[in-house]
Amino acid sequence: MANLKDIRDRIKSVKSIQQVTKAMKLVAAAKMRKAQERMEEARPYADRLFNVIVSLLPDVDRSLLPLLDAREVRREALVVVTGDRGMAGAFNANIIRRAEEEIAELGRENVDLICIGRKGRDHFRVRGYDIAAQYADFWGELEFTHATSFGEEIVSHFVKDSVDRVRVVYNWFRNIAVQEIRVEDLLPLEYEEVNVTAVDRLYEPSKDEIVRSLIPRHLNVQVWKYLLESYASEQAARMVAMENATENAQDLIKDLTLDFNKARQAAITKEMLEIVSGAEALTTN
Repeated sequence: MANLKDIRDRIKSVKSIQQVTKAMKLVAAAKMRKAQERMEEARPYADRLFNVIVSLLPDVDRSLLPLLDAREVRREALVVVTGDRGMAGAFNANIIRRAEEEIAELGRENVDLICIGRKGRDHFRVRGYDIAAQYADFWGELEFTHATSFGEEIVSHFVKDSVDRVRVVYNWFRNIAVQEIRVEDLLPLEYEEVNVTAVDRLYEPSKDEIVRSLIPRHLNVQVWKYLLESYASEQAARMVAMENATENAQDLIKDLTLDFNKARQAAITKEMLEIVSGAEALTTN
């Protein structure tokens, strides 16, 4: 059994770690609430913009924009959205694992990686993957300008015929306890046929002009949505992970305190036996 000093030092160390995890949980909770508010504000706008484009596409010539050009997929760009930091449970590991599965389907040599977040970038860089673009160290100051900047470079890979398809792997925020990994096609813009109620409307400017104007905006909003969803998911995962770590630390403190009490009782018993033995020895003499 460990001596009292060792157990006391361990208890002190665990309590210090517990204070850190508790503080990290509170910080993550504050960041998550703010990110969740921004995400919930962006979702209706993104959905409405999507519905407008869907309603107009059947009446528009798809050769109007290169972004509508569906090609045979020989090479694709895969956008992997991870965080810059760890301490968030399996948040980054799950995204990376799913990305590797997607890469394996088409072949590593046929995929250009676009890594958003340091964790994904570092993972694939060490393993020699072809990283076409990378973005990191911006999450703390996340703004819509980041989405437009990233979106321009992502779109350029498709427009320049460097790739035939662009897909995105990210975490979709369901609730604090559940973050769902999704893989979505970003380019080319292909929408399934939907039943749209026919309404006699007069469009000014023309439908072609509206689509030409809305599609670039739609892509920027989509990238913005990916960033917001991922950031909110990351903070939720970190908050849950730190809460679990705090609870585990409390359980460990209880176990160590029990061991400390046992060790102290054993030490007291040993000292009492030594005193009694010494007293008996004196009496015998």
